Amino acid sequence: MNSFLQPLYELPAFQESNGMIVKNKTPIWCSGVLESQKTHWIYGMVQKQKRPAIIITYTELRCREIYEDLSFFMDEDIVMYPAKDLLFYHADVHSHDIVRQRLIILEKLLSKQTSIVIVSIEGLLDKLIPPTVMRKWIFQVAVGHKWNMDEVLIQFIEMGYERVEQVEDRGQFAVRGGIIDLFPMTGEDAYRLELWDDEVDSIRIMNPETQRSAGKIDQIQVFPAKEQFLVSDEDGKNTSNIFEYIGRHALIFLDEPLRIEEKCERLLEEFEESIKNRLEKGKVVPSQLEEIYRYDDLVHLWSFHPQVILSTLLQPVQSFSVKETIHIGVKSIQPFHQKVDVLAKDLAQWVRNRYRIIILVSSQSRGERLVESLQEHQLPAFFRKDMTQPVLPKEIIVTIGRLNKGFEYTDLRFVVLSETDVFGERRKKRRPRFKDKGKAIQSFTDLKVGDYVAHENHGIGVYQGIENMLIDGIGKDYLKIRYADGGNLYVPAHQLDMVQKYIGSEGKVPKIHKLGGTDWLKTKSRAKKAVADLAKDLVELYAKRQQAVGYSFSEDTVWQKEFEELFPYEETDDQLVAIEETKKDMESSKVMDRLLCGDVGYGKTEVAIRAAFKAVQDGKQVAYLVPTTILAQQHYNTFIQRMKDFPIKIELLSRFRTTSQQKQSLENLRKGTADIVIATHRLLSKDVKFKDLGLLIVDEEQRFGVAHKEKMKQIKQNVDVLTLTATPIPRTLHMSLIGIRDMSILEEPPQERHPVQTYVMEYRLDFIKDAIERELNRGGQVYYLHNRVKNIEKITFELQELLPNATVAYAHGQMAERELEDIMLDFIEGEIDVLVCTTIIETGLDISNVNTIIIQDADHMGLSQLYQLRGRVGRSNRLAYAYLMYQKDKVLQENAEKRLQAIKEFTEFGSGFKIAMRDLEIRGAGNLLGAEQHGHMEAIGYDMYCKLLQEAIGDLQDDGTRMPQFETSVDLDVNAYISEEYIQNELQKLEMYKKMAAIQNQEDFYDIQEELEDRYGDIPSSVGNLLDIALIKAEAHELGISSIVQKNEKIIFTYTKNAPVDPTKIPEVIRLHRNQLLFTAAPEPYFTYKMFKAQQTEVIRQIKNVLQGLNHLKLT
Repeated sequence: MNSFLQPLYELPAFQESNGMIVKNKTPIWCSGVLESQKTHWIYGMVQKQKRPAIIITYTELRCREIYEDLSFFMDEDIVMYPAKDLLFYHADVHSHDIVRQRLIILEKLLSKQTSIVIVSIEGLLDKLIPPTVMRKWIFQVAVGHKWNMDEVLIQFIEMGYERVEQVEDRGQFAVRGGIIDLFPMTGEDAYRLELWDDEVDSIRIMNPETQRSAGKIDQIQVFPAKEQFLVSDEDGKNTSNIFEYIGRHALIFLDEPLRIEEKCERLLEEFEESIKNRLEKGKVVPSQLEEIYRYDDLVHLWSFHPQVILSTLLQPVQSFSVKETIHIGVKSIQPFHQKVDVLAKDLAQWVRNRYRIIILVSSQSRGERLVESLQEHQLPAFFRKDMTQPVLPKEIIVTIGRLNKGFEYTDLRFVVLSETDVFGERRKKRRPRFKDKGKAIQSFTDLKVGDYVAHENHGIGVYQGIENMLIDGIGKDYLKIRYADGGNLYVPAHQLDMVQKYIGSEGKVPKIHKLGGTDWLKTKSRAKKAVADLAKDLVELYAKRQQAVGYSFSEDTVWQKEFEELFPYEETDDQLVAIEETKKDMESSKVMDRLLCGDVGYGKTEVAIRAAFKAVQDGKQVAYLVPTTILAQQHYNTFIQRMKDFPIKIELLSRFRTTSQQKQSLENLRKGTADIVIATHRLLSKDVKFKDLGLLIVDEEQRFGVAHKEKMKQIKQNVDVLTLTATPIPRTLHMSLIGIRDMSILEEPPQERHPVQTYVMEYRLDFIKDAIERELNRGGQVYYLHNRVKNIEKITFELQELLPNATVAYAHGQMAERELEDIMLDFIEGEIDVLVCTTIIETGLDISNVNTIIIQDADHMGLSQLYQLRGRVGRSNRLAYAYLMYQKDKVLQENAEKRLQAIKEFTEFGSGFKIAMRDLEIRGAGNLLGAEQHGHMEAIGYDMYCKLLQEAIGDLQDDGTRMPQFETSVDLDVNAYISEEYIQNELQKLEMYKKMAAIQNQEDFYDIQEELEDRYGDIPSSVGNLLDIALIKAEAHELGISSIVQKNEKIIFTYTKNAPVDPTKIPEVIRLHRNQLLFTAAPEPYFTYKMFKAQQTEVIRQIKNVLQGLNHLKLT
């Protein structure tokens, strides 16, 4: 029996409670219980009774506390059933992740995979479909099953699944001939089902990111993708509740029933008021009032179960006919605030009184340090990992674990102290994980008719679609591009690598070029020169820094390890990699110059803090430079909090410090008594002198002016530098810069962050009032985004009238800097409830208490802007809300509607990323490379720019073995296209053409061949020819061949001028082909091959054969 259960089992009140349940004498009222001790009591009763349980509490936040505490005590699968949004369920579109979490729990309950559910009263209000009906809608499929395809597809739609062209998200399915892709709403994996006639031939796990499948399985179960069906069970019932899902045998625990009842009544009032307003406007029908349970209904439903009421005070509640009242003697723990002397004094008193004492800590090193401190006070303290042994009276056991609060059972003489009680901080938390993988960005997959494209030789035009043409009986696909003079260019689909989708800043229309004009060549030439100059500067700068000898920091100390263990969250994998890369740079003899990219809240500051701590360990000073006073204050507070257990002196230099404070800070830096300084550009003043600066950390360097950057350069010369930026850097640019810029990228969101609940709805004051009041009622704050400075005061006044009990203020970029900073500081400190603001909140600030954002006229904003604005909320463990509003009765333009639909689909972190990130990345690329380069990027398109940059860097790093740049073309009289029957969707067709055009070798060839078979089935000959041509083109390019052209029965292989060919071997190659091969010497030499047979199947085979022979000519 474990150390936490044994004392509880000895308690007479506990034994009496369990006896009452066995005799079915409930409800039992347990009074005197409090906070984490309630969870300890629940844990004991569930273990003793060996029954499932539902724990009902008053708020979602309290649900989380119980979940965290119970997860420490129990190994069982505990679930938190989330509440559905009753106020805003009528929005035009809203995110589906809460529906998904609820369905996962219902599925677990039906399959008996979980037996403990924690739910707020709000989560119980809406009605569910009966378990018997839900079971009928579960779709089972196994290899060998016979199917009627049409019926199955109808069933998927009825189950709530959406039919799409390509499966990318949960709740979707796609059909291509006899192949079905399906991503179950409640599953971790997507599946590819392949049919042979009407029989399921295979089921494979599919990756929505790559669209590839791997690993066969025999059967799958598909749970519905929605919670409501208009179907009744055998008894004619069409509604149910979670109690029916868990079963009559389950225990019901009610945490503070008075608060539950009050909360329920308030929620019902809000709901009825909201429905009444909409009824008057004809927006809903009266029957919607019947969609939720009243409090009396719920009391009736849980009365069929044994109930245990947990309450701190004994208060009469009319809705319960209590059978037994039991008082439990429990005391709360007063926090010790790291004062070991005060802790030791209380512990000594408990030891004298023969108490059993358990202290919880987050790590072994912290536990062992605490034990040492207590033993110095002559206390019987021991560290123990295994808690299966009983704790003896007068014994203090320190172990690893976490509870929100400790407790003392006075009758039992048993006390548990949490880390929060002892050290005053919360530690790593276990959280319910609904994991979602982000999507990779692929630039070409979203090319649509009407989009701008850039052709390498002809410039920017408008994509008109794919056209199949028959020329002399040979069928081929061509990309049609329209140019400025009305001329059309037809690009063979297998030359798709010559075409890039034009990507510039969002909403910017590029100049369309004329076919045969010189504008494009001039523009491209200018860009090429600028890119070459940039590449040269970057390569030279990198080489210079590589040669510069800096200070080599020592390897990690014991203190470093202890310091890192005190980080109150679980690091993401990206963070761990970035920390490792940074430390490695610091320990090397070269001068560090690392760029760290990641969104606000993704953990950049922690990487910087660990680097700073490492520097201080070696007696070096650290300067942290930030662009604004408020950020300086925020970072200063973070550093103070993180380093409070260690003797490190941290200074702040900003206008929030008095002149005398600043003077003292400067003196400390000069003498070396200050270890770390966090500062605005004040740090760059002449009077700032360091005794021994070892590390400079710069936050958002692009936000500093030219003069400041020049001063930074002087400081940087022989000091390790870590630069942080929240603007994402494009993956392609990152790849181009590998080897000339040290970069770490944080793309993974912290585990405890919830997806933001997103609603798209028409602008209505009653909605706004509901949304703001809901946030303020839970102690939060609100951003109200109004992007017009001219009437922002008027909007602020209207909101203040609407919300008389709230403090409403406004902020915009045209205000004086100090006035703006003072307002933002008041907002951070909670003096302002609602901040009406422009898009100035887009970057930088991380305010965890702001968890609702209302965006007025969201349809006027760009997708990337909406994405970044929405990311300002949801930075804590609270559920966050984003309301995207458009003007009432306004008909949305199609692209605005698509934008709002897309932002709704961003609910899981990283999903739908690819569209929004484009504009942000171009901004990021501009920030990284400078304004002039940004202009060239706009002129030729981002992908073309990256291609030029990669080539320029490649040229500079060339050791003399690289061939000059040239393109290889292959023109054969064979059918080479993707038919409508094989791939119907044009986007997917383009994607496959793009992949084929990128084939470099046989490995790529087989990889794409496998993908085609996997996604679309057996490969027809016209597609097989395309693949072969792509491989021929790649192999010919390697040999220095610029073109392969078929002219009737002849094939001409033309080489570039400087091809790496050994001319002495030409006669041998001609002999090898029995004189079918002729060589012609010319500035661009060529071979002519005369074929025996010119049938399509033979042409490709003979060309491959000739290329094998020509391979002998290559200089090694």
